[in-house]
Amino acid sequence: MSGHSKWATTKHKKAAIDAKRGKLFAKLIKNIEIAARQGGGDPDGNPALYDAIYKAKKNSMPADNIKRAVKRGSGEEAGGANYEDIVYEGYAPGGVGLIIECLTDNRNRAAADVRSTLSKGGGSLAENGSVSFNFERKGVIVVPSEGVDFDNLFEIAAENGAEDVVEEGDVYTVYTGSSDLIAVRKALQEAKIDYDSAETEMVPTNKIDLDLEGARKVSKLIDNLDDLDDVQNIYSTWNQTPEIMEQLDAEE
Repeated sequence: MSGHSKWATTKHKKAAIDAKRGKLFAKLIKNIEIAARQGGGDPDGNPALYDAIYKAKKNSMPADNIKRAVKRGSGEEAGGANYEDIVYEGYAPGGVGLIIECLTDNRNRAAADVRSTLSKGGGSLAENGSVSFNFERKGVIVVPSEGVDFDNLFEIAAENGAEDVVEEGDVYTVYTGSSDLIAVRKALQEAKIDYDSAETEMVPTNKIDLDLEGARKVSKLIDNLDDLDDVQNIYSTWNQTPEIMEQLDAEE
C-alpha cells in the first residue's frame, strides 16, 4: 500500500495549523451539515455523521458549533446552505495528478477559483477520468503512534478486515476497503485505541517523485488550492517522502 497522501496530514507545524484553524473549522462544519442532511441528525444511526463529529472534536471544535451544524444539516434549525459535491481533476507541475473535492453553494465560483489557482501555480484542469484512474477510494484511519504497539494494532485491524497498516511519521495509518471502514474503526474503539480520524479518501496507486524545487512548486499550489473556500479535500500522486517534507518544513 502506498503511503497516505492527504495533504492535511503532512502539515506538522503548530503555527501552520493554528493559522488555518478557522478554515479547518469551516470545512469540518460543512462535513457535519452534509452528513446530517444525508443520514439524519443521530450520530448513533449515522456513521458518516459520527465520524464527522469525532474529527471535529479531535480538532477542538466547540461543542456548541458542532450541535448547531447538526441541527442545520438535519433541518431542525434554519440556515444550512445547499452544498453541492463537485470533484475536479488536474495536474500540478511535474505531472503530479490532483483530485480536488469541493463542497460549494456556487458551482461557477468553485470552478473559476480552482481553474485560476491551478493556472497561476503552473498546473491545469484535466479531463474527468484522466487522473482519477490513478487513485482508489479507501477507508483511512489515522492513529497517533505514541503509546500504541504497532503489532497489536496491526493484529486487531487485520482481524477486522483492514488491508494494511503503515507507519508514517508520528502516526500509524490503517487502510481498509471503503466498506470495511466502520467495522475496523469500531474494533479499534473496543480495544481502547485512540485515533484522530476515520474517513474514506482517494489513495494513489502510483506516485511521482520530485526534487526539492519541484516539491516547492507543488506544495505551494496545493496550499493555495486548500485556501479556497469551496475546497474540502485534495489528494495527489506526489510521493511526499520524509526527506523532502523535512526540507520543506525547514524552509517555512
